Amino acid sequence: MEELIFNFKQQLIDALNLEEMTPEDIDTDAPLFREGLGLDSIDALEIILILEKQYGIRIENPAESKAIFYSVRTLTDYIVANRK
Repeated sequence: MEELIFNFKQQLIDALNLEEMTPEDIDTDAPLFREGLGLDSIDALEIILILEKQYGIRIENPAESKAIFYSVRTLTDYIVANRK
């Protein structure tokens, strides 16, 4: 699980052009949107692309998105549960 978390953080850094950050700089349990990393809706689309391309995951129920996208931990838990 720790390896998945580290790799996912690196994928976020690469996809969102967070060049000044390292995976260690991203708090696994901090909110990704508003507080925490302060991501926005465009960043959410990039995360959706990571889920689809890297893990074969599509979020079927948009109502669940807020909980899934809360933090790196909630995203990686979702990946483990739904990876193809």
